[in-house]
Amino acid sequence: MAQAMKIAIVDDEQDMRQSISQWLALSGYDTETFGSAEDALKTLGPDYPGIVISDIKMPGMDGMQFLKKLMGSDSALPVIMITGHGDVPMAVEAMRVGAFDFLEKPFNPDRMSELAKKATNARRLVMDNRALRRELSDGGQLMKKLIGQSPVMERLREDILDLGQADGHVLIDGETGTGKTLVAHALHAVGSRAGKKFVLVSCGALEEEMLSKRLFGPMQPEDAQLPAIEEARGGTLVLEDVEALSETLQARLLSVINEQGTPAETRIVAISNLQEAGRTSEDALRSDLFYRLAALRITVPPLRQRGEDILTLFTRLSEQFSEEYGCDTPQVSAQEAAQLLQAPWPGNVRQLINVAERAVLQSRRGSGTIASLLMSDHEEMQPVMTTEGKPLKEYVEAFERMLIDNTMRRHKGSISSVMEELCLPRRTLNEKMAKYGLQRSDYL
Repeated sequence: MAQAMKIAIVDDEQDMRQSISQWLALSGYDTETFGSAEDALKTLGPDYPGIVISDIKMPGMDGMQFLKKLMGSDSALPVIMITGHGDVPMAVEAMRVGAFDFLEKPFNPDRMSELAKKATNARRLVMDNRALRRELSDGGQLMKKLIGQSPVMERLREDILDLGQADGHVLIDGETGTGKTLVAHALHAVGSRAGKKFVLVSCGALEEEMLSKRLFGPMQPEDAQLPAIEEARGGTLVLEDVEALSETLQARLLSVINEQGTPAETRIVAISNLQEAGRTSEDALRSDLFYRLAALRITVPPLRQRGEDILTLFTRLSEQFSEEYGCDTPQVSAQEAAQLLQAPWPGNVRQLINVAERAVLQSRRGSGTIASLLMSDHEEMQPVMTTEGKPLKEYVEAFERMLIDNTMRRHKGSISSVMEELCLPRRTLNEKMAKYGLQRSDYL
């Protein structure tokens, strides 16, 4: 859910503070007022969830001093300065120091609302990005995103924890949409380099000249960032679609790796998306580079190999989209559960995310089925199924686990409510929860 943005109004004149606050409150903003810069600084920290509107001319600490303090604490905090009529030099200086924009007295309230909207949108983006970076630097949170109790997912999490502690370069491969970039983030977050730079370059998204410049330089004085090799020094450099590197760039990358020695100063995590029949990352890369990058290797399993994890993921995703769209979570029938388990999922988790969102939207409209979402465009609307059969017992158990899990979530761990809805004696429910690894404490 999007974080509500505040607006801090700083002005020594009470009438002006109240006037601005009332106008912005009518526009739907949550405002707070301060009579001096000193008072405001007691509240406005580096992660203040909003923006600041401040007069420049105030007794004690004036607006320019206040602005410099704020920029020193959080240079991404949008500050709108109120200047006197015709005071262009002051407005220019404020913008130079880091003000988001300025209002010249007497100002149009609609102009103020327009600037507030732009500033709060910018601040929300910054706060969302910071939250994402914190999440991606938290190994525990990342490991929780790798949901599933299937043997292949248990093995994947163990591999991440083991290889995260090593210093060698890593090759991550797997089908498209399996979550290879998430695995790369997790490798960095659980290892000794967690507090250092994490730099990601998509090799397939840039032309060779631009890719060469992004990876190795040289950069021009006007460029905002260092070459990726320098930027990631001491941390982790992730190369998505590493097979897109030309022979020339592969040779340069190999030289960099050789120059680093052992242990490597900068860890390189290469991600390969090659899954065509008969072609692998080993075929696409020169052998000496391949063996340096593949010293440690992780293969991310395709969704179709993850068994009942599919139902667990579908349930979590449906709940998230239902909350986002403000509607009830669609209930999955036994037949639909079997269809989800049998589908080949060529797009893997990415495809499952799309199906879950569309299922929620269909349910909100009261039309459509999950089966219709799984139909192939190339088989005259026939349901696509895997050729790998499973015993009926596995389908029944997967559906039973999903049903108990969903009911426990809906009733927030109330055993009596779950027993009543599913018509199960307590002993039977306890046995099935133990069988499927479900714990009441997870739902409270």
